[in-house]
Amino acid sequence: MPKYPGQYTSIMKRYEGVMKALEKLGKATKSAGPLNKKTSELVQLAAAAAIRAEGSVHSHARRALEAGAKPAEVQHAIIVLTSTVGFPTVSAALSWVDDVIARQTRT
Repeated sequence: MPKYPGQYTSIMKRYEGVMKALEKLGKATKSAGPLNKKTSELVQLAAAAAIRAEGSVHSHARRALEAGAKPAEVQHAIIVLTSTVGFPTVSAALSWVDDVIARQTRT
């Protein structure tokens, strides 16, 4: 079982039914169309970056890499957002992605 951040674990314990429903929704949306797992994770990564959700950026970067994305693909999913969400948001998201990539290359 993956290690989740403390806040996420706390919510899981307090709202088990909500979290199970959220997990089912995530699975349903991913299976609703033709995108493969890697592409789905890159889309969610970009969305997380756009709303400056650091924890979600970390999570989806890890998941994208686990689904077969190369580090350059994960970074590119962020950099293409520059003209849409702005450089400061992209810069922050790239730093979060780079943290994940660095951790994965150390292990």
